[in-house]
Amino acid sequence: MRKPIIAGNWKMFKTVSEATAFFADVKGKAEVDGVEAVICAPYTTLPALVEAAKGTTIAIGAQNLHFEDNGAFTGEISGVMLKDLGVKYVIIGHSERRAYFAESDEIVNKKVHAAFKHGLTPIVCVGEKLEEREAEQTKDVCKVQTEAAFQGISAAQAVEVVIAYEPIWAIGTGKSSTSADAEDVIAYIRSVVAGLYDAATAEAVRIQYGGSVKPNNVAEYLGQPNIDGALVGGASLEAASFIELARGAK
Repeated sequence: MRKPIIAGNWKMFKTVSEATAFFADVKGKAEVDGVEAVICAPYTTLPALVEAAKGTTIAIGAQNLHFEDNGAFTGEISGVMLKDLGVKYVIIGHSERRAYFAESDEIVNKKVHAAFKHGLTPIVCVGEKLEEREAEQTKDVCKVQTEAAFQGISAAQAVEVVIAYEPIWAIGTGKSSTSADAEDVIAYIRSVVAGLYDAATAEAVRIQYGGSVKPNNVAEYLGQPNIDGALVGGASLEAASFIELARGAK
């Protein structure tokens, strides 16, 4: 039985004081038996959040990492640094990273390897653009991105990966795939993983849906057999909303 996982992606929001106030509000309320709650926050807030999360079941994650351990990469953060901070998760290949910072499938794969090298659990994002969806290329795009991300990853590592299917046209737009459409694509992604490894490995991998997920629709998505959670942007920024998302995943 795969454990549902609700991960908030704060993107470039919240100062340290705002982050600690948020955590104080959700502590003890977003900790739901049988559900894993994760906060993926800006780098500046991670030390305070890791400290605040001690003694709770809420995990802290980063939103990106560089694939090298160190070097002349101004402004970048490495897996070595994240591991030293004590974070558990790291988002890799988010569509905003691919679109705004020219991250290729090859770079995404290098970052997945870097995450495992340093004991971090990758949340790997895949998903299609609007024009690709309209051209009925959704599954082709997801297949290419998934296969590339898992290149050189062992089956033992693969079962630890969290995949987030995020149709790009649904991120922050208020639009979203229907639960049936999301289930269809996510079931297909699971079949791609099975093709790379085997059915047992694919069955163990958790796959989230992301794209305008809110407290009033999260249960509908997670009611589908292949959807194991949600990667949530805007709706994860308010404490009350994040609590309801975690509770709705039960």
